[in-house]
Amino acid sequence: MNEDGDEVPLDLGPPATEDEIAALEQRVGGSLPRELREVLAVTRSLEGPLDVIDFLGIPGGMEVPGMPAALELAGDGFGNFWVGDPTPESPEFLPVFFACHDPPVILFQSPSLGDFLREVFRQLTPPHESLIDVVHDDRTFDVWGSDHGALAYEDAVAAGGELESFARALDHREYLIHDLRHATPGEGFAWGRAGPHAEVHRHGHQRIFAVDQRRPTGRLKRIFGR
Repeated sequence: MNEDGDEVPLDLGPPATEDEIAALEQRVGGSLPRELREVLAVTRSLEGPLDVIDFLGIPGGMEVPGMPAALELAGDGFGNFWVGDPTPESPEFLPVFFACHDPPVILFQSPSLGDFLREVFRQLTPPHESLIDVVHDDRTFDVWGSDHGALAYEDAVAAGGELESFARALDHREYLIHDLRHATPGEGFAWGRAGPHAEVHRHGHQRIFAVDQRRPTGRLKRIFGR
């Protein structure tokens, strides 16, 4: 039941076939997280909440900066998507982000697919308080208007470890570096403040991102670390 008191029917699609799972693994470049495989063994899609959730990925989603293997699970109807981030760093769980183009930000939504689905169903359960709405409705412009938590090149080098090695591998120093390894829902970064073609780099498969702060003067190719 939604906030207006209307019943929201739930419709499970059929299980994914082995060929569909194999095609998805080829698309994301590796094995799928265990929990995603378990869901696909039951259903490939869920209609009702968020209109439709497609566990095989919605065709034609947005290009997600820093996430070349992003799996578009659901859209908001305005060209923005909740995306899974399948990487070898997380073989058991599928972290979920909210990828928005207006404003152009990437926000951490949930540490796992199971947690994401729990928050989706909280939208249909009184008092209808869900982190889906908090991230989608409240946090996008907060993150767009602030670089809270971002590290300049010098700060990342001083931090040592993975942050230092990532910063030193960048081709110049005019980046803001965002460490989302321990992010909570709603934390993230603005990927388009320097323009829609600003470069976004990623530190391997880790949730550490660098966003070029220079405004491109020509056609630049966005480079994604793998």
